[in-house]
Amino acid sequence: MSEAIVLDDRPRRVGQPPSAPRIIAIANQKGGVGKTTTAINLATALASVGRKVLIIDLDPQGNASTGIGLQRSQRGTGAYALLFGETTVAEAAQKTSIPRLTIIPSTLDLSGAEIELVGAERREFRLRESLRNGAADGYHYVLIDCPPALGLLTLNALVAADAVMVPLQCEFYALEGLSYLTRTIERVKRSLNPALDVQGVVLTMFDRRNNLSDLVAKDVRDHFGKKVYDTVIPRNVRVSEAPSHGKPVLLYDLQCAGSRAYIHLAGEVLRQEKSHEKRMTA
Repeated sequence: MSEAIVLDDRPRRVGQPPSAPRIIAIANQKGGVGKTTTAINLATALASVGRKVLIIDLDPQGNASTGIGLQRSQRGTGAYALLFGETTVAEAAQKTSIPRLTIIPSTLDLSGAEIELVGAERREFRLRESLRNGAADGYHYVLIDCPPALGLLTLNALVAADAVMVPLQCEFYALEGLSYLTRTIERVKRSLNPALDVQGVVLTMFDRRNNLSDLVAKDVRDHFGKKVYDTVIPRNVRVSEAPSHGKPVLLYDLQCAGSRAYIHLAGEVLRQEKSHEKRMTA
């Protein structure tokens, strides 16, 4: 990996945050594929090398908020208030125990947001408008943890985002679900967010003892080529245990296979960032 990642709070000299952050929606309409795990551990790894990162927990289940150590009684205003213009990014963002990582949490009222958004003006653009006009300046990355559905909350994330990262479980129906999601992304790109791109596909819950995992990984790489990250997230018991302790797995057990995989994934994302910067300045 191009940058060593060490989890501590010493400042990193990586330059000032860009004028606008890279906004990445972490999405898959199927539940249990590793969206939240990817959001909090990728955010932790990026923060550990000096990037300032904001997680927006847009899932009413609130697993990203819990997994980062924020209990419901501590959440205050959150993603619901941001969507409906009742608060700002600066007011809603809460510090975590991880230096340079903040979160806009999911709160109980977010569970009713899908219904309320149906009749709202510019319902697909609510999150985008809350993040524009400098509201998220000062961050290198904004990672949006989407709910496991392609409803109005996920649509708001796709309209607000620069790119989509898709965690994909190595199982039989993976490609079918991914094809449906990519069609949705194309429709959003055509009608609502022309700049939207696929950041990459992350293969998750890979079991080397299972031939099916190898077959699925090969099929996904054959279909999507370089859009699939080299890093594969293994099925790992420490990754499963970490949320019950309110910690990313990188803080729960840095040496486990799951932690090392997310560190390598962060390295790939950073290399994408450098390639993007070169293209923009060319």
